[in-house]
Amino acid sequence: MSFDFDAAVTAPFRMQPGLRRLAPGARQLSPLAPGSRHQREKLAVLSAFAGDALLQRPGFDAGPALQALCAHAAAEHPTAFAWDGVRAQALLAGVAVAGAEVQRLGRSRSGDAVQRCLQQLPPPWRLAGLLALAFAEDFAIVDGSDGSLPWLAVALPSNWAPEDKVGRSFAAAHAPVADNRLLLGAADALTALVTDGGARERFVWNVSPHPRLHAHPRRVDGAGWALTPVERAWWRTERQTFLPVPGERQAVFTIEVQVQPLAEVLLVPGRAARLHAALASMSPSVLAYRGLAPVHDSLLAWLAARR
Repeated sequence: MSFDFDAAVTAPFRMQPGLRRLAPGARQLSPLAPGSRHQREKLAVLSAFAGDALLQRPGFDAGPALQALCAHAAAEHPTAFAWDGVRAQALLAGVAVAGAEVQRLGRSRSGDAVQRCLQQLPPPWRLAGLLALAFAEDFAIVDGSDGSLPWLAVALPSNWAPEDKVGRSFAAAHAPVADNRLLLGAADALTALVTDGGARERFVWNVSPHPRLHAHPRRVDGAGWALTPVERAWWRTERQTFLPVPGERQAVFTIEVQVQPLAEVLLVPGRAARLHAALASMSPSVLAYRGLAPVHDSLLAWLAARR
């Protein structure tokens, strides 16, 4: 996994930006194998709920950011993606997009599904759809002129609704976050840093009762922990990166979601103790915000037995 457990899981726990400069040679994108879990879930979302995942502020031009993302994808993964300034090719999926036209590069069952999905999307969204189905990451654009998120292509949200965030400022988008003083206080500096200061990354984690990558709040079982004992909990992580857009005060925000059985993650020595310390230090408001209040005590007891 690209998630850095030791850097992300710390005590005392704080809701803070946690940005760091991307290491030389570190990749920002993860190509998807045909029929992979991420691709299957993204296909399901973009086929049935595209209006909840693909969102744009009226009048915003995403063209420069999408061109920068395509160029970066082709340079970083030339065997998985190609871009000539007009035509984008998802080489592993065997599908290309040129303007509004969806083209096949070969014949495969997974390619058929990708082609059908893209053809159902509004033409202006087909390039974004191809990128979403070619890579594990979801994408958003950060506008440095006002600190807003004017464009989103998010099929795998982590218990938040993309339609509630589009067009809003960083501060407004994070207003519901518990103990958010550090985040909000750094909003302007963070926006300037990610749009002008080079590629960055950060990590987010939670313990979840749900195994799916797609966790839109309207499509997860509200019973949650009532149906999932802590020994069968799931470890949900995000690696987030920021790719500045040349010539624009913008950055492409990438979000790679992973979900694994928590018990498997804790097989590495020392991790159970580290997670126990982080969870034990969370405030009641953070526990409530992250959905951990109902299982906090039982989760701590289970982790203590594994240290």
